[in-house]
Amino acid sequence: MNGVDLFLLGRALMKIGEDALPGAPGGAGKYAGSARMVLIVASDIAEHPGSAVGEIATRTGLPQSQVSTAIARLKESGAVQTVPDPADRRRALVSQTPGVSDRLAQVRATGIEDALATALGTDDPARVAELTRALEQLARALLPDRKV
Repeated sequence: MNGVDLFLLGRALMKIGEDALPGAPGGAGKYAGSARMVLIVASDIAEHPGSAVGEIATRTGLPQSQVSTAIARLKESGAVQTVPDPADRRRALVSQTPGVSDRLAQVRATGIEDALATALGTDDPARVAELTRALEQLARALLPDRKV
């Protein structure tokens, strides 16, 4: 495998992940771009708690307006909280809320099997289970801090 193939694999996996998200018919569906944006922002907040919107925008490469929209959605779902920045009361600092929000629990409880079967073009449960196990093994190796 080379870097290009790895990049393309990552994009394919992102698409399968977006299609597996609950909330819209058939997964993320027409909300895929929005879901991607929210997940990118949520990941950045998890890695950098207590960040301002501008800092998140700089790190993610997303426009501040999209970061603000993603934070509003995350706040609405109970996944993040904001507090005024003590150094500059005009800014808000964003962090994950303690515990797991209902929405996050729902997303984590949703399996990838249907989206994976669609991407593979098969309804063979043995093939889907085999690749699900391979993806879980890869996730354990590359995301050691996550419970996979």
